[in-house]
Amino acid sequence: MNATSAVRPVDPVHLDINGRDPHAEIARLRERGPIAPVMLPGGVFAWSVTSQWAIKRLLTDPRVSKDAERHWPAWINGDIPAGWPLALWVSVRSMITAYGDEHRRLRKLVTKAFTARSISTLGPMVTAIAHSLLDRLAEAPPGAVVDLRERFAAVLPVRVICEFLGIPEESRDGLQEKIGLTFLTAVPAEVVESNVRELYAALGELIESRRATPKDDLVTHLIAARDAEDGSGLTQQELVDTLLLVISAGYETTVNLLDHAVHSLLRNPDQLALVREGVATWDDVVDEILRCEPSGFHVPLRYAVEDIEIAGVLIPAGDAIIISLAGAGRDPEVHGDNAEQFDVTREKRREHLAFGFGVHYCLGAPLARMDAVIALEALFRRFPGMRLADPAERLELLPSFISNGHRRLPVFLGDSG
Repeated sequence: MNATSAVRPVDPVHLDINGRDPHAEIARLRERGPIAPVMLPGGVFAWSVTSQWAIKRLLTDPRVSKDAERHWPAWINGDIPAGWPLALWVSVRSMITAYGDEHRRLRKLVTKAFTARSISTLGPMVTAIAHSLLDRLAEAPPGAVVDLRERFAAVLPVRVICEFLGIPEESRDGLQEKIGLTFLTAVPAEVVESNVRELYAALGELIESRRATPKDDLVTHLIAARDAEDGSGLTQQELVDTLLLVISAGYETTVNLLDHAVHSLLRNPDQLALVREGVATWDDVVDEILRCEPSGFHVPLRYAVEDIEIAGVLIPAGDAIIISLAGAGRDPEVHGDNAEQFDVTREKRREHLAFGFGVHYCLGAPLARMDAVIALEALFRRFPGMRLADPAERLELLPSFISNGHRRLPVFLGDSG
């Protein structure tokens, strides 16, 4: 069978745009095999990959691209509806959507800012930010319910990445809100379109401000790459979209990582005890959360450059593919029948794909890890008696099959340590 004669499945799974129970949805997809047909918002067809081995194969296959402008006929031909919730994930021109030589060129321009040495120098800054936020939390009245996502998990990563990039304080709240919207899949088309316009306007203003007043930060470095005269630098759109990528990747993933780590540790006090007793480390906590509750359920989008046959399934050239990071993390072939359980001593806790795999592996992974370890250790030391406000409550998730986080994380802080 070839792409021209392949019959598209007539019973794809319609992914729930409200993200009410993505883990259950992914489990149902897995029952259909490592690769299953799905329907995205707007009636857009794709293939969902939930098997860890199949994901690794596809993420290292040169026949798989992230460049919709070159390899997704539905996008090229204008078949994707206006205001599509995932449009920004497809339209951006940065290393996240680049292919081949273009990807290598764009990644090289950013890599120097994310070396292990440069990240390690940020430790004192992260620690200072964490303690300043904890000081504010300690001012809450005794017995008050505190939304730890809003007041800690969602604040620390923003401050860190904005300090790292050199984004002025007055621009941060607006950018945080606009970028957060891009991860939601249950958003009306008109809101999607207006949010994208406002987001690009804000980034454009930031770039012009920094061009007029250069500083020793990543924004200035990217502008210098844009203004280079040897032709190897960034186009204006690549400059804006690379900045968008670095901010969004450094924000949402770490927010959800902190959110789920706190929630899982408070729901499983025996696991928290293992950390406090020195049986497990905070690094172990981070890896197990990245495996069990990765910051994203699915990652859109990739495209078959040629026909690809894998696991007995033919993915025709031009078809879209979404990668299920949550599926990989709970793959029973890797993690056994108890893959859904949170266990900081799990032997294969580091065998996850939360930061990707292959050439698109996340450059910011060391920074996200450092943020999480410093923040979690400081939080649980400051508030040793912290507990969930309602342990029996099933916390509501964000309305998304992409972003894996709670709307709120209500806790009692207890006495400050």
